[in-house]
Amino acid sequence: MGSYVPSTEEQRREMLEAIGLKDVRDLYRDVPESMILNRPLDLPEGKSELEVRSAMSKMAAKNTVFSTVLRGAGAYDHYIPSIVKYIPAKEEFLTAYTPYQAEISQGVLQSIFEYQTMIAELTGMDASNASVYDGATAAAEAAAMCRDRKRRKTLISATAHPDVINTVRTYCYGTNDELVIVPAKDGRTDAAALEALLDETVSSFYVQQPNFFGLFEDADALGKIAHEKGAMFVMGCNPIALAIMKTPRDCGADVAVGEGQPLGMPIGFGGPYLGFMATTMKNIRKLPGRIVGETTDHDGNKAYVLSLQAREQHIRREKASSNICSNEALCALTAGLYMATMGPDGMAEVANQCMAKAHYLCNALTKIPNVKLRYDGAFFHEFLLDMPKTAEIEKALMDQGILSGLPYEGGMLWCVTEKVGKETLDTVVSVVKEVLA
Repeated sequence: MGSYVPSTEEQRREMLEAIGLKDVRDLYRDVPESMILNRPLDLPEGKSELEVRSAMSKMAAKNTVFSTVLRGAGAYDHYIPSIVKYIPAKEEFLTAYTPYQAEISQGVLQSIFEYQTMIAELTGMDASNASVYDGATAAAEAAAMCRDRKRRKTLISATAHPDVINTVRTYCYGTNDELVIVPAKDGRTDAAALEALLDETVSSFYVQQPNFFGLFEDADALGKIAHEKGAMFVMGCNPIALAIMKTPRDCGADVAVGEGQPLGMPIGFGGPYLGFMATTMKNIRKLPGRIVGETTDHDGNKAYVLSLQAREQHIRREKASSNICSNEALCALTAGLYMATMGPDGMAEVANQCMAKAHYLCNALTKIPNVKLRYDGAFFHEFLLDMPKTAEIEKALMDQGILSGLPYEGGMLWCVTEKVGKETLDTVVSVVKEVLA
């Protein structure tokens, strides 16, 4: 690996002599000889760029790329403006790592600061962190930041995404805390069940808005119930829906979290994504990860700094509120660029188109015999239909280059984004009719 080390052979020899060694292998003299590899690694010969490209193209050809995606359930196929793809690919952002040295990281710090500002505006909260791994992690971190010595129990609605529930459960298992699932009623959180489960040991209650079935929850009422019993209220939100729905702050939430993938990230086989977190000033010091602040330098010029870092690397482990060690800065930059490019009106237009097109498809499909909307009530861009022959429908739509809704417990969870046109939706309806005829 010598060719990858920037120092010269002479410089390396001088460094070894300075510490009283003759060879690099002397650094490993405490390692048993039996564990040292005394032969070259058994690796195939390297390939040329042309050969590597050919091999990768053959692998990529095995993927099925759908022209239309009608499946959501946590990852959504939105249109991504070209500038949102181009700028994060610039090497000064793509290769930049964590911004410890503020004096040489002003560009990265500014991008994080602007991302945090827009997330705070979107959620109505006072402050946002520099993002965490994904939406499920954000929910689990929010539950952790709400706990104190006397209140260790977390409540989560059964209508939340199953992966979010499982992630929060894993966090609770790791800290020996209790997780209780609040039952659902007609596709929404059962408010009476929530009230019965709340007691002086509950630290927080989490609800997803819109929920896993696409339905809007009565977040205001649920938040009031939680607060009346002294628990904190955490809302998991779809950031596109936030462009047109009531903000978490207006619903009384103490913490707002969510998956940032709809903000300019491709579906990408599951990642990388980012989880956004925002809270009120009262809880700002409990927020995990980093918070970038704006200030002025010695000459009065605008400057950016890392204001808060509530993680174990910087304080005693037992006092750390979180062990999150990544700010997903490149994904946060992408999300910030998406929000800046679209603007409030553009994001509202995307949200309205998603909602209108989802309702159009729902109305058309439910006119087909044996197809019924499982849960009544207002929904955003996802809806669950009871329908037979889901496997056959999925196969028939795949033959048309369309990924169907997600088969789910005797039905299908459909999702429509702004990318899907009326002609395509009409084709979907025709295919489903034919399969069910």
